[in-house]
Amino acid sequence: MAIDWEMILRLFLGGIMGGVIGLEREFRAKEAGLRTHFIVALGSALFMMISQYAFSGRFDAARVAAQVVSGIGFIGAGVIIFQKNVVRGVTTAAGLWVAAAIGLACGAGMYWLAGAATLMTVICLETMHLVHRYIAEKMVEVTLSSDGDTDPLSVLEQVKKSKLNVESYSFSSGKIHLSLRMRQKDSLETLKNFVNKLEGIKIEDLY
Repeated sequence: MAIDWEMILRLFLGGIMGGVIGLEREFRAKEAGLRTHFIVALGSALFMMISQYAFSGRFDAARVAAQVVSGIGFIGAGVIIFQKNVVRGVTTAAGLWVAAAIGLACGAGMYWLAGAATLMTVICLETMHLVHRYIAEKMVEVTLSSDGDTDPLSVLEQVKKSKLNVESYSFSSGKIHLSLRMRQKDSLETLKNFVNKLEGIKIEDLY
């Protein structure tokens, strides 16, 4: 059987375009990176070509593509994490979903459409990363411990009097755990400056 270079090109471009999105996720240390996005897009392109050319007679080429759309949801759900009352990984799951669509487009020979979708996705991810870095807020979980002479309740009162936005708090073994809503850009510096003003208090855990 002769080698069909057109099909190989579709596979190659599908994997590369998906990998570009995965590379951005890799740089952000997200749950799914270059390899995952590359494989998802390449597999989607392969499924599309199988649905188009592997069957003879009466068949519906859209059936396999439709199953890819629904099936990718299982992979996407696997990268979504619920931790400390915060949902993480939704954007990465959406990126996998788009990577699958890009793979399908390449498998169908719609290169320009796939390329435009890749470009728009990367621009969106990078732009929103910059916006979140300088403007958006995030939840900061911090555990403060005292030297034994400082009452954690007094620390809580000082926290409330400060500009820190306390979402929730709890006490355990002389320690106070705080959930703070802070600006992402300078959250660490702001928190350290505040703790340095407190006598006998240190940061034991921060994430």
